[in-house]
Amino acid sequence: MTTAKLFIHGVPDSPAIWRPLLAALDLGDTPVAVPALPGFTAPLPAGFPASKEAYADWAVEQAEALFVMYGPIDIVGHDWGALIAQRVAMLRPDLIRSWAISNAVIDPDYRGHRLARIWNTPLLGELFMALSKPAKLAEGLAAQGMPADIAREEAAQWALKDKRRAILKLYRSAKGLSFEHDWARDIGRLPPRGTLIWGAEDPYVELSVAQRFAANTGTPLTVIDGAGHWAIAERPVEVAASLHRFWAGR
Repeated sequence: MTTAKLFIHGVPDSPAIWRPLLAALDLGDTPVAVPALPGFTAPLPAGFPASKEAYADWAVEQAEALFVMYGPIDIVGHDWGALIAQRVAMLRPDLIRSWAISNAVIDPDYRGHRLARIWNTPLLGELFMALSKPAKLAEGLAAQGMPADIAREEAAQWALKDKRRAILKLYRSAKGLSFEHDWARDIGRLPPRGTLIWGAEDPYVELSVAQRFAANTGTPLTVIDGAGHWAIAERPVEVAASLHRFWAGR
């Protein structure tokens, strides 16, 4: 039976970020789920706290639904989706055949990038959100390697008030991006079949973070030279080749 795939996007993205990679993967009849994080493309569900734990629980539910139909799944995450995918694998290894993550990793020593620190700061984060304009965001994302059409689509969603609220809540629940005292303590619970795929020029989570995790855990690391944080969309053919090799056990 073909293994179902679950793709979890990050911040400030939506499922659109996966389009180039899914096209390059050419998965045919393979069951694929590419859900939107709650609050990122539609209003936040009533009562949803938009914390890292809430998003992890939500992702577990997505994985459970696929597992019921198809058995153990391959989970793939980018950015915050990578952190959430790893957390799902820690919490419910019974659901997971493999995990693959790109340009973010649960690391006890990582302290977050400048933007994460801004979003983590009350009032400063709100001011940043209020002053951020979709057109400028689209320009910035495209300059960092995201395909221009996807950058415009992602930026248009910035007008959603709940999306900006959700991002602030998510980062503050993680104290910016610090996992030393919670999620990072469970790294040993990760299923052994995992891999890292990294854009070498990532300005948010430097390659050295991935190299440290790979060295400490024995997790294989594929480096996409010349690519940045959005390597999954900037260099989808190379990322797809790496995933296919990983899933095939090569």
